[in-house]
Amino acid sequence: MDNQTFVQILQILQKESGKWDVPIVTLVAQRSKDPFQVLVSTILSLRTKDEVTTIASKKLISAAGTPEEIIKLGEDKIKQLIYPVGFYKRKAVNLIDISKIIINKYRGKVPDNLDDLLSLPGVGRKTANLVMTLGFNKQGICVDTHVHRISNRIGYVNTKTPEETEFALRAKLPAEWWIPINDIFVAFGQALCRPISPWCSKCPVNKLCHRINVDKSR
Repeated sequence: MDNQTFVQILQILQKESGKWDVPIVTLVAQRSKDPFQVLVSTILSLRTKDEVTTIASKKLISAAGTPEEIIKLGEDKIKQLIYPVGFYKRKAVNLIDISKIIINKYRGKVPDNLDDLLSLPGVGRKTANLVMTLGFNKQGICVDTHVHRISNRIGYVNTKTPEETEFALRAKLPAEWWIPINDIFVAFGQALCRPISPWCSKCPVNKLCHRINVDKSR
C-alpha cells in the first residue's frame, strides 16, 4: 500500500474517531499536561484493558501525582489502588523505583529523551514513545498491539513485532502522522478493528483495506 492511500485511511479514521472512546493515556495527557502522570498511566496500561486502566489511573494519580508522593504512598498502598491491572505487584515496585531515579538522577523531572526513558525499570519502546509524544509533544511513533495489528492488516507494513512496525513506520509514514496514529488506531482497534472477528461491515475504510490475515469478520 502506498503512502497516499494510507494517509487517506488515517484522514477518514481521524474524522470518525469522535464516535469512539479516547485512550485513557491521551485523556490523562490532555487533562494534566504532566509527563510524569502520562508515564504512570502508560505503565499501568501495559497488558491491561483500557477500562481497568482508567479506574486505576484515576485512583493512583488522585492519591499521588508526583514522584515524591508515589514514594511516600508506598508499595502496599499502590498495589491496593491499581489492582486489578495486569502485573500490578511488579508495576507497584517499578513505579517506586522509577520515582526514586527521577528524583535522584533527573532532579524530579521525567527525562525528555528516548534513551533515558528506556533506561527506567519496566519502560519499553511503547511507553517511552508515548511519554515523548503525549508528555512532551516531541516526535515519536508509539506502537502498541493495535497500531501493530492494524498497520499490518491494512497492508501498509509487513512486520512481525511492534518494534519492527515502529521502525517500518518511521521509515515510511509522513512525519505529521507520527503522533496521531496511535490515538487513531487504538480507538479504531477497540471499537471496530478487533483482533478477532473485526467489524468489517461497519468499517469506514473497508474498501481501502487489504484485510491481511482476516479469516472471519462481522
